[in-house]
Amino acid sequence: MPRTDHAIVLDAIDRRILAELQADGRLSNLDLSKRVHLNRVRRLEKARVILGYRAIIEPMAIDAELLVLVQIVLDRTTPAVFDDFARAVKTMPEVLECLMVSGGFDYLIKARVKDMAAYRDFLGKTLVRLPSVRETHSYVVMERVKDTTVIPVPGV
Repeated sequence: MPRTDHAIVLDAIDRRILAELQADGRLSNLDLSKRVHLNRVRRLEKARVILGYRAIIEPMAIDAELLVLVQIVLDRTTPAVFDDFARAVKTMPEVLECLMVSGGFDYLIKARVKDMAAYRDFLGKTLVRLPSVRETHSYVVMERVKDTTVIPVPGV
């Protein structure tokens, strides 16, 4: 069975808790306890299997309609350069995800901004000025075909 940082073994009940909370993170403790054993949720939180709870917001409702994926190529790939880059990206609220990847580029960034003008500003004043950025390639998302944070829980 998969293990977490704290070497907790996930059994069938734990997996069901994870699936229920991913389906509806607003379940009250009472409702969740009716579906599964409540004390197990606290155990999963303590073991850092459950990392937190969030509201999912419609981007258009907060003027963050434009979703852009950006490939980043660095001019050097050393541990210090990676650390500097990561530290800088973590301060940028427009960046939803930043993934170090293998292949033809170094990082893939997922960012949300108001519109194309805001993206041009973000790109020119922020992204290209990140430490050691040599080049960027931008891909504007035209349609969200599937957008989920739910991770399939094996055994459920």
